[in-house]
Amino acid sequence: MRLVIALLLMSVCLAGQTAKVDTSTPIGQAFVRMYSFDFPGAHAILDQEIRRDPAFSLTYSVKAACLLFSELNRLKILQVDFFEDDDKVVNRKKLVPDPAVRAEFLRLIDVSREKANARLATQPDDREAMFTLCVSSGLVTDYAALVERRRFGSFTLAKQTQAYALKLLALNPPYYDAHMSVGSAEYVVGCLPFFLRWFIRIDQVEGSKEKAAEHLQLVAERGRYFGPFARILLAVIDLREKRPREAERLLAGLSEEFPENLLIRKELARAGELARRGKSAAGN
Repeated sequence: MRLVIALLLMSVCLAGQTAKVDTSTPIGQAFVRMYSFDFPGAHAILDQEIRRDPAFSLTYSVKAACLLFSELNRLKILQVDFFEDDDKVVNRKKLVPDPAVRAEFLRLIDVSREKANARLATQPDDREAMFTLCVSSGLVTDYAALVERRRFGSFTLAKQTQAYALKLLALNPPYYDAHMSVGSAEYVVGCLPFFLRWFIRIDQVEGSKEKAAEHLQLVAERGRYFGPFARILLAVIDLREKRPREAERLLAGLSEEFPENLLIRKELARAGELARRGKSAAGN
């Protein structure tokens, strides 16, 4: 009961306090285009930034993120009901990834890591280089889990992402977007059957759904780039936990912020329908 009340309160608070993407940088502008599903627009911004500053590592990892999101969209993996149903995530018919997209995705990951490590060799506390390694590792984990369906292999990769995230959160001030990795790992591990948790060991991850929501809310409220993504995951959690009204509230805000994203509008309509059904059932 305490968990349910806490998550409900979080959703209510979140409706009135959300972080906008920092659009003062080309990276932030590209994120807005990506959240709008304007992938060519995002790539155009990032390509121009690479020409301007080819040594900046984060640009390459964000380009890799755009490729992954566009591929997930093409394969219809981004639909919320895919993440609601564990059987769909695990047992979905074999997906056919685009080999050219995969090759370019992995190339960009390699370039981003190379440039980030080169930067850290001379400036060990560089925040953006550290964030690049966290993002790149997370993207490889997501590709393994969602496209290649390497479920348990992805947990091994997630350990590396967690290590980078914890370093970012130890900074002063912390890099709040790194809470995304920690929160996602908490919720995914928390959804595993109890006996499987014995085989999954990720540093400082207990498998607590309550902690998962706390981490994601911090990103939603204070993240520089991942705030909208955190709200999407919170909406997924609300739907999985049978709270369609809270999911509808989150998706309504996202739809208003990114009106070009037709998928968010579709999921908003579905959450609204689920909320109406629940209200009707409660009245009977």
